Amino acid sequence: MAKPKTKRISSKKKTRKVATKNVAKAVAKHIPWDSIELEDLNPLLQRHFVVGQNIMLARVLLKKGCIVPEHSHHNEQITYVLEGALKFWIDGKEIVVNTGEVLTIPQHMPHKAEALVDTLDLDIFNPPRADWIDKTDNYLRGKK
Repeated sequence: MAKPKTKRISSKKKTRKVATKNVAKAVAKHIPWDSIELEDLNPLLQRHFVVGQNIMLARVLLKKGCIVPEHSHHNEQITYVLEGALKFWIDGKEIVVNTGEVLTIPQHMPHKAEALVDTLDLDIFNPPRADWIDKTDNYLRGKK
């Protein structure tokens, strides 16, 4: 059996060995949005996304009238509307998020959205959305 990696920690009083994990080194990436193919989810909804180690950033394009059906997920979400307006049904309220505004959505909170006009938003998820990565997000796919 291989010995775990260790490093020496020393101070003026004593020296001790501490186990270290074999963790893949994080690498910085520069990714232009136009290098990532847009995914057509339905006639009114497109997206592309970038995934880091513990976070995901999605650029989402919604045509006026696009409905994102009610759903919830274990991911914390932040939605930043770059252009347009989204109406959310969340936590028993209707909230309109306009250009330049942000909505935070806690884990497991059911929410639904409608594009009031053609809208471009950025969605941030922690952790990354596995259902988006493996394309099992059927609630978004098809005619809406």
